[in-house]
Amino acid sequence: MIQAILDNLRTYWIVHLLLLLYTCLLAYHAWTGNRRTKGVADYFVGGRAMGPIAIGLSFFATYSSTNSFVGFSGQAYDWGVTWFLLVPFVVALSLFAWIGVAPRLRTFTESLGSLTIPDFIGFRFGSPAARMLAAVIVIFASFFYMTAVFKGIGNLLEVFLDIPYRAAIIIVFFIVMLYTVAGGFISVVKTDAVQGLVMVVAAILLFRGVVAAAGGLDSAAALANDPSTEPLLRWGGGVSVAVALGVVFAGTVKFAVEPRQLSRFYALESRAAIRRGVWVSTLAFVLVYSLLIPVGLYARNILPGGLADTDMVVPNLLTTPGVFPAGVSAFLLLAMVAAAMSSLDSVLLVMASTAQRDIVGMLRPSGTERSVLAATRLYVALFALITAIIALNPPDRIVVLTALSGAIYGACFGPALLMGLHWRKGNGTATIASFATGLLVLLAWDFLPWGAAMHKVFPAVALSFAAYYLIARFTPSHESAELDRLFAAERR
Repeated sequence: MIQAILDNLRTYWIVHLLLLLYTCLLAYHAWTGNRRTKGVADYFVGGRAMGPIAIGLSFFATYSSTNSFVGFSGQAYDWGVTWFLLVPFVVALSLFAWIGVAPRLRTFTESLGSLTIPDFIGFRFGSPAARMLAAVIVIFASFFYMTAVFKGIGNLLEVFLDIPYRAAIIIVFFIVMLYTVAGGFISVVKTDAVQGLVMVVAAILLFRGVVAAAGGLDSAAALANDPSTEPLLRWGGGVSVAVALGVVFAGTVKFAVEPRQLSRFYALESRAAIRRGVWVSTLAFVLVYSLLIPVGLYARNILPGGLADTDMVVPNLLTTPGVFPAGVSAFLLLAMVAAAMSSLDSVLLVMASTAQRDIVGMLRPSGTERSVLAATRLYVALFALITAIIALNPPDRIVVLTALSGAIYGACFGPALLMGLHWRKGNGTATIASFATGLLVLLAWDFLPWGAAMHKVFPAVALSFAAYYLIARFTPSHESAELDRLFAAERR
C-alpha cells in the first residue's frame, strides 16, 4: 500500500505539487476568512461588503464547476453542434440575473434584513410556511447538484492520478468541508476569485490542446465523412432541439433563481457595484464557454469509437498521449479541482445557512450569534458528508443531475423571486401554490402520454408562474409598509 502511494507520488509529482500549493492557498483563505468573520452576517454573506470584481469572478466561478469542465465540455461528443446552444443561454441568463434581479434583490434584502433566499421569500410574502418550504426545497435540490460535482472530480482524479474513485471523493470531501467550515463566505469568495482566473487560463489551454491534437479548427468537418458522426454536424442531428433546449434552459435558469448564485448579490458592497461586477462576470462567461462547449465535438477525432459516458471525455483527453504536455495536463487537473471546490463550498454554505436560519432557527428561535455560527459550521460538515456518501454511487450523469437541480429551482423559485421583486402583489398562498405546482409538474410530466414531446422544465415553469399570478391577482397581497416604500422607490 505504502509502495503504491510512493510510486504514485513519483509518477505524478507535478500534479501533487500543484495540489499541495493550492491546498495551502485554501488554508490561508480559510484562516483570513475566519479572522474577518465576527458574526452571522459575515459568515453568511460577507457582511455585505464585498467588492464587485471579487463578486463578479465568484459569480462566474460558482457556476463553472467540474459540471462545466467535465460534463458540459464532454456533452458535444454525443450531441454535436446542437449543444452549442448552451453558450448564448449562459451569457443571456447570467446577464438577466445581473440586470433584472441583482439591483432590486440587493436593495430589498438589505432593507428586509434577509440573509438567505428562503428568509427573503418569508419576509417578502409574510409567510413562515413559505419560508420553511423554500428551505426544504433548497436543501433537496442542492444534493443533486453537489452529487454531480463530486462525480466529476472523482472521475478526474481516478483517471488522471489512478486514485480510486471512492478515495477521491473522500479526499475532496475533507478539503472542501474543512476550509468552508473555517472561513465561511469571505474565504469562499476570495478563493472563488482565484479559481475564476485559473479557470479562464484552463479553458484556453484545454481548447487549444484539443483542437491541435484533433488536427486544427477545420478538423471537425472530417466528421461528415463518417456516417456514425455525420449527424453531429447537423442541427438536431445528435439530439433533438427540443431536448437540448430543455436541458440548456434547466441548466441556466438557475442564474436567476439559485441561492448559491444569488447570494453573491447579497454580498455586494453597494447597489452601484453591480455595474462593474456584471462586466467581469459576463466577459468570463463569454470567453470560457465559447471555448469549453466545442471540446467534446473535436474530441471525436481523438477518441473515436464512442464513449459510453460523456463525463469521461475530458478525463480521457487529459491522459491520452500527445494531447497535452505533462505540465499543461497537471495545470488543467488543478483547474478542474478548483472548479469543483468553487461550487461545492458555495452550495455547502447555502445549505448550512438555510438549515440553521430557516428551519432550525424558526423552530428554536433563541440562540446567540456564537451558537448560531457553531451550528451552521456543523451543518456544513454534515451536508458535505451526506453528499459524499451519495456520490459514492451517483444516480445519473453530470448533465442530467445539473439540469434536474436547475429545473427544481426554476419551477419553484422563479415566480416568488422574479415576480416578487417586480410586482407588488403576492402572498404566501400564491407562493406555496407555485412551489407545489412546479414540483408536481416536474415529477409527473414524464409519465403523461405527451411527456416526451417537451422537456418538463418548460411546462413546470410556465404553470408555476400561472399558479402564482392567478392566486396573487385575485387574493389580498401581504401588507407591509416597508414593501410599499421599496416598490415606490423603484418606480421613481
